Amino acid sequence: MVSASRATDWQLLQQLIPYLRPYRWALLGSGLLLVPLAAAAALQPIIIGQAIAFLKGEESTYAFLKPLSLTQGIDVLSMALLITVLLRFTMQAAQGYWIQKIGQQITADIRHDLFNHVLRLSSRFFDRTPVGKLITRLTSDVDALGDVFATGAVGVISDVFSMVVVILTMFFIDRTLATLLLALVLPITALIIYFQNRYRVANYKSREELSLLNANLQENIIGISVVQLFRREAFNSDLFRRRNQRYVAEVDRTIFYDSAVSATLEWIAFVAIAGVLWLGGALVEQRTIDFGTLATFILFSQRVFDPLRQLAEKFTTLQAGLTAIERITDLLTEPIDIQDPDPTVVQIAPHSPERGAVEFRDVWLAYKDDDYILQQVSFQIAAGEKVAIVGPTGAGKSSIIRLLCRLYEPSRGDVFVDGRNVREFTQAELRHHIGVILQDSFLFSGDVKSNITLGDAYTLEEIQRVAREMNIAEFIEQLPAGYDTLLRQRGTNLSAGQRQLLAFARVAIRNPQILVLDEATANLDVGTEVMIQAALNRLLVNRTAIIIAHRLATIRYVDRILVLKRGKLVEQGTHTELLERNGVYANLYRLQALSDMTEASA
Repeated sequence: MVSASRATDWQLLQQLIPYLRPYRWALLGSGLLLVPLAAAAALQPIIIGQAIAFLKGEESTYAFLKPLSLTQGIDVLSMALLITVLLRFTMQAAQGYWIQKIGQQITADIRHDLFNHVLRLSSRFFDRTPVGKLITRLTSDVDALGDVFATGAVGVISDVFSMVVVILTMFFIDRTLATLLLALVLPITALIIYFQNRYRVANYKSREELSLLNANLQENIIGISVVQLFRREAFNSDLFRRRNQRYVAEVDRTIFYDSAVSATLEWIAFVAIAGVLWLGGALVEQRTIDFGTLATFILFSQRVFDPLRQLAEKFTTLQAGLTAIERITDLLTEPIDIQDPDPTVVQIAPHSPERGAVEFRDVWLAYKDDDYILQQVSFQIAAGEKVAIVGPTGAGKSSIIRLLCRLYEPSRGDVFVDGRNVREFTQAELRHHIGVILQDSFLFSGDVKSNITLGDAYTLEEIQRVAREMNIAEFIEQLPAGYDTLLRQRGTNLSAGQRQLLAFARVAIRNPQILVLDEATANLDVGTEVMIQAALNRLLVNRTAIIIAHRLATIRYVDRILVLKRGKLVEQGTHTELLERNGVYANLYRLQALSDMTEASA
């Protein structure tokens, strides 16, 4: 795709051609309707002009009307006018229906592609992009782009075609009056283009402000508990008010330019009618033309400026759509950092089932340039080994898990699973063999069983079996509709412990070879923790386990402990060995033990 920052309007529109191709025959059919529409628009003024000429018995009356009586002639002209009116209304309705229908389908196609692209972007992108800005691009920007298809682009073609037909017809009837109207059309067209370019700039700024406004709204809704607990309602409301005012100020600029076009067109349209009356009156007096021709050109002046008015409105839609294309293109051209290997370059050969060995080899990671979160991290975890990763806050514990799951790419170094570089796995293959249970597991809207399967084809019997193994079958069966119980957004109709229990079942049903626990039992009460510990022990059998722990007492019996400090691996060994070494781990352990004793005595 062409970069939006360097693309011309035509280049931006060209990027939409792939979305038009599936509907090319329907668009062609709609385009063919332009011919009868334009013909009807050009014929109506001529018919009315002929009626006036026929009533006055003027020389410009068409020959086939002259032998007819007054009643017969008026009947013929009335019938012809009725036919053109019916034809025009019918064609407009048919064209409007098909264009709207095609536009909505194209909008859906673009939104679907945009959503698919967003889902494939790496965690780095989401770290720097507010959710509200993404929602704006997926909704209002795509809708603005849909309007280009629905009313803008094809409407512009229709109006231009209609104007060309009308102008050619005018020149065929009388060149003097046609030249007068054309002389007014050309400068006003240039003025419209100028105002629309100014509108385009203002509209881009207003959409940027709308994105920031939505981001602020989303942030406050997600953080509503903090807002209310810390009494920030008035403060945050004032911040939102100022952001809203900036958005309104930018929208006001777009309204000014849009209104300027409409007002200018109205003024020029009256000038055109006055000019036709003045020049046409003089020509009638000189007997160069008759009243029928003058009436025809008065109506032609409206037929010329009506499409100009519609062009101005559609140009506004088109400019808003071009702004949306720029913003959508920025998102669609966002590089996908984490890519599956190219099978033509990396041969993915069949191999024995994964056993769960993990190796980090001289791994460095920077979320920002040269600001390294991990530095020279190297370690090996044997298949089936239970390893804990500990360290102060910000030491890089979670970053190791993100690299293992390939949510991020190392800045330097390599990560291996069973001797294969994780870059040689497809993402689906790698993540199928790694099960991650986070401290705060996310639940989707939907029923209980769909939150366990997450779209994979597991049977109800398999779900129930895993629920029994995880000791949560009784809890699920006590829900109002059992496994079909609908969960609200983020599972807010369950307790924190119940949500975590479902996360354990979600991982267990996939039978991963490597199990990652990020303080996974922190949200469980004592009774629930005891209930799940036996199930967790069964889950850990014959699996590699990587446990991120903040409470060191829970990891005393793992095979090995890796200690991180400021992004570096400073110690590793068993609990006893590290205490005897009297280093970082020993200090952390003593501080935590002291804190526990203080809490107990209190």
